[in-house]
Amino acid sequence: MIDHKIIITGPVAAGKTTAIKAISDVMHVSTDESASDMTNSTKSSTTVAMDYGVIKLEGGQKIHLYGTPGQERFDFMWDILARGGIGLVLLINNSAKQPLADLDFFIAKFRDFIAKTGLVIGVSKLDQNAEPNLDQYHERYAELAKKHGLSPVVPIFETDARLKEDVAMLLEALLFSLDTELSKQHV
Repeated sequence: MIDHKIIITGPVAAGKTTAIKAISDVMHVSTDESASDMTNSTKSSTTVAMDYGVIKLEGGQKIHLYGTPGQERFDFMWDILARGGIGLVLLINNSAKQPLADLDFFIAKFRDFIAKTGLVIGVSKLDQNAEPNLDQYHERYAELAKKHGLSPVVPIFETDARLKEDVAMLLEALLFSLDTELSKQHV
């Protein structure tokens, strides 16, 4: 039985830990610690190493989910966690000061991984800030794809990381875009 690995990344407070907790079929593992830098103005704790969860598919296959820390000072973990991954879920917090700049940053940081695997983008907290909207994310991603030599179109969804069905939609879209046998199974 082959197990698969998907990476979930994005800036602080985008919903990475919450998404893994919402969808994991096992008790998720979290390395949240008290925020000791400017992150504490956004939230009281933050991921310092990784989050981990597992989805059990029909037929016994598993998808291992690894959530990265959102702070750039922990970027050494990004490459470690991405090794062996089949795709990337990028969560962007639309209520952040510059969510499109966050998109630019994470696409640039993960461009080599994205080029070899696949990408789906989930925009969280659109209910808290309507701008930028999903069309603007599609436009910005198209510019970034051209700049970095990536696939010109990727799935981009409004996402509530607390809802299992929203997280499942992201994962299923990623699997479908990878055109693997896994895309025939429901998350």
